[in-house]
This record gives sequence, structure tokens and C-alpha cells, in this order.
Amino acid sequence: MIKNLQGEYETVEYENKRFVMLYDNVETEFYPTHWHNAVEIIYPLVNPYAVKTGGDEFRIGEHELLLIPPGELHTLPAQPGRRLIFQCDNRVLSGEPALESVMPVFHAPVMITHASADALRKHAEQTMTEIYKAYYSTDELSDIRFYTLLIGLLAAIRADQIENCRQSLACAQDKMHQYSEKFRQVLKYIDQNYMYDITLDTLADLAGYSKFHFSRLFKEYNAVSYLRYINIRRIRAAEALLLDPELPITEVAIRSGFSSLSTFNRIFKEIKHCTPSSYQRLYSAGWEPPVSGRKKHRSAQ
Repeated sequence: MIKNLQGEYETVEYENKRFVMLYDNVETEFYPTHWHNAVEIIYPLVNPYAVKTGGDEFRIGEHELLLIPPGELHTLPAQPGRRLIFQCDNRVLSGEPALESVMPVFHAPVMITHASADALRKHAEQTMTEIYKAYYSTDELSDIRFYTLLIGLLAAIRADQIENCRQSLACAQDKMHQYSEKFRQVLKYIDQNYMYDITLDTLADLAGYSKFHFSRLFKEYNAVSYLRYINIRRIRAAEALLLDPELPITEVAIRSGFSSLSTFNRIFKEIKHCTPSSYQRLYSAGWEPPVSGRKKHRSAQ
């Protein structure tokens, strides 16, 4: 069962003050629609496992992997079998400039299947094997190793996404490098100016493309539209501001780059699945935003 659920939000303390949780899960139990701020990886060992998330149903085969981004609603129907469910505190990853280049991985759920690129599939299998070993070890550096393994997996997924984008655009490596450099500049601009009005004209001019070409390339390269990307960045800023109970929500909206409170409320609920005021109440009740836990599990034998 899910122990702590407020509405659709799940939260639980990590065991022994760790920053990660690994469940060797054999429960044939229904887990209702919920979300949390942890990164979640589901890796079936015995029997396939179906998960509904991101508006789709994913059927994960044995030794295949589904990565669910933080904040993504998901439902787990009751299914027999055994699967590893790994969660980690997203605070170590979010807001770290050095990791911005892999953040597009979190724009949608990611499946790594037996049909995926051989190098990526092997990397995923090796990552889960090492995570399992580290979790049940007594190594005092094991929590650091988890993040090293996770960042390596995110980098491998992002590299695969970029290669798929290159093939989709039918462009050479040097052209793809050019796209990467231009979008790095665009994302940096958004990160530094999200609190102001950012127009399509401005971003297209910065990249040196027409508005139509820029919009198409941005979505192809980042797996999300430019407007969605801007809103995600603004909501991330709003989350931090909402932790100050003395700051009015209207002020939070303005500082985060939203021109109206109604737009802020709508976009916040769309991305975070709760209202800004609900988010504040969760925090004031003792909830730490990027921490969550998981379902009933058994320890490894």
C-alpha cells in the first residue's frame, strides 16, 4: 500500500536518512494514481509490468526499464511478479547547472526495451545491477554511487535521444553539433530570463532560425515545445518561492514570470498536479518538496 497519500501526492521519509529507496517488490497490489518529486525507475525481474503514466500505458518486459520523471502522475495496476522500484531524492539533481544538458530526459517517461540501442540497453541493465548491489552493501559511499550511476544513465539516455533526433532530421554529426550549440545558448537565455516576457521572435532570432523552423527544431531536440519548456522553468522557480510562507502567491507568480494569477494557477496545476496554495500547505505541514517514498516491499533475499 501507499502509506502517505495526500490527494494524489505521495510522500514518505527515506529509510535511515538516505536519499534513495530501492524496493524489491513482489506485491500483487493496486497503487492508485499518484505523483511525487522523486525520480522513479521500474525494472521488472519476473513477469512484465504495466504502468499508466504520461497519458499512456507502458508494458515493461523482464529486464526492460521505465524511467518516470519527478511530478508525473502514474498508476500501477495489481500484477503478479517481481520488480525493482528505485526512487531517489530529486534535490541532488534539480537546479544543478552542470546537469541542465540531461534535464530534457525528464520531459516525458522513458522506456528502454530489448529493441533499444544495444549500448543503451546494456548500460541500463548494468546500472540496475550496480544499484541493487550498492543498496544492500555497507559502503558508506553507496548513496553517492547511486547518483553517479543515475547521472550516467541519464547521460546515456540523452545521448540516445540526440542521436535519434539527428536521424529524424537526417543531418550529419557536424550539423547536429551546431544545433546543440545553438540550443545550449537558447536554454541558457531562458534560464536567465524566465522571469521576463520571452517571445518566440526573441528565441528564434537568438538561434538564427525562422520562427517555424525554430519551433520544430526545439521540440524535436528537447522533446517538449519551447513554451512548455519556459513554463517548466518558471514553475521550478515558483516552487522555491512558495516555500516562503510570508510571500503572497501573487508575488510568487510575478517573480516567476507569469503575467496573471489565473495563468499561474492553471500552469502550476497542469505541471505539479496541485494548486500553489495546496503546495504551500503541504510544505507547512512538514512535507519536504522533493522527498518521497514508495510502496510496500520486501527486502532482498
